[in-house]
Amino acid sequence: MQNSGGPREWLRAAGLRVTAPRLAVLDAVATRPHSDAERVAATVREALGTVSTQAVYDVLRACVNAGILRRIEPAGSSALYETRIGDNHHHLVCRACDTVVDVDCAVGGAPCLEPDDNHGFAIDEAEVVFWGLCPACRSRERSAAGSTRP
Repeated sequence: MQNSGGPREWLRAAGLRVTAPRLAVLDAVATRPHSDAERVAATVREALGTVSTQAVYDVLRACVNAGILRRIEPAGSSALYETRIGDNHHHLVCRACDTVVDVDCAVGGAPCLEPDDNHGFAIDEAEVVFWGLCPACRSRERSAAGSTRP
């Protein structure tokens, strides 16, 4: 599920003040889902001029805590942020270029996976990361393999 409305509405609905840095961070994440904090900060600086990296981290943290953004951490990657929240979707990650793509749950609503023993937990979310090569990297790999033949 995507946040409905826009960044102003998201902030107001979460009880957070609407500020230029918060709007710029949310716009950056909405425009480039699965961005890390450094990319978000660079995009915010393009929009606002100067803003500290710490301010961007603070906004990201506040928005994750308020349920406006989702933070994912694929193994070996920096934390990534997206505005698609509340639907327990999963992700595909390219091993070569780090492209991240959303994948809907294979079955039903959250959690769409059930462990064989929940150890008494009330499970409300499952997070799966699928790894492989995206079509562009697969094509490059095939081209490189073909060009090395005698």
